[in-house]
Amino acid sequence: MRIAVIGHVEHVVIGRAGALPAAGEIVHLDAPEATAGGGGGIAFFQLANGPGEVHLFTALGNDDAAEAVRAQVEATGAHVHAARRDAPHTRDIVLITPDGERTIIVIGEPLHPRRDDPLPWDVIATCDAAYFTAQDPKVLRAARAARLLVATARRSEAIARSGVRVDVITGSATDPREVSRRADYAVPPDALVMTEGPAGGTIQTAGGIVRFAAPVVAEEIAGAYGAGDSFAAALTWYLARGLAIEAACGRAAAHGAAVLRGTNPIAWQSRLE
Repeated sequence: MRIAVIGHVEHVVIGRAGALPAAGEIVHLDAPEATAGGGGGIAFFQLANGPGEVHLFTALGNDDAAEAVRAQVEATGAHVHAARRDAPHTRDIVLITPDGERTIIVIGEPLHPRRDDPLPWDVIATCDAAYFTAQDPKVLRAARAARLLVATARRSEAIARSGVRVDVITGSATDPREVSRRADYAVPPDALVMTEGPAGGTIQTAGGIVRFAAPVVAEEIAGAYGAGDSFAAALTWYLARGLAIEAACGRAAAHGAAVLRGTNPIAWQSRLE
């Protein structure tokens, strides 16, 4: 199995906060951790936590944050294809409140790969699946060369401008950037998956809408950061393995729930089967 992940990987500092700050207040992060993350990063680490061959297409800045990100993604043993940008690397600050919810502060614009970057784009045509969370419509057209193409709903603009058919689009029904219907896309995907946290989620196809369940989480939720991206990556994997969409969503939901046990999702991601 060969999987491509295409998108941004940010330098993240994540920690617990007693509450979100009101105007003029100072909030301290408890037990902060630095890690590579972001939508592309979390999905990448989930896919790297399995038996497949993973290719990451991304972009890196010109500072110490970029080098820290590079070191962490390369340590997985995956193939890292990174364009260089003469700019500081994007940093995120993630605040986890006592209820487990996450608030993200993004410092700078996320760095995405572009089709004119000198990266080995022809590799994607040899992939069993590609997961797209970048911005360049031309990159999405290149990603269509994979046998299976999955994209995040938060890239709806790039999806629309590309004109390509995406096999599966996935997003969160509780996120205004992602909530959508299959009919919202000029070229509808074969399936649109919308997660709903502990309520599971829905699968929309030309045949209608079906629901899938989320696993019961017995422990208290420590942090919700990375759950959706871990789900999306696992969904890509199980679909590429040949599972039907309902079965794949059920398996992927367990991977999304696994990261709720801690604040740093990479440390809690479960291994793909």
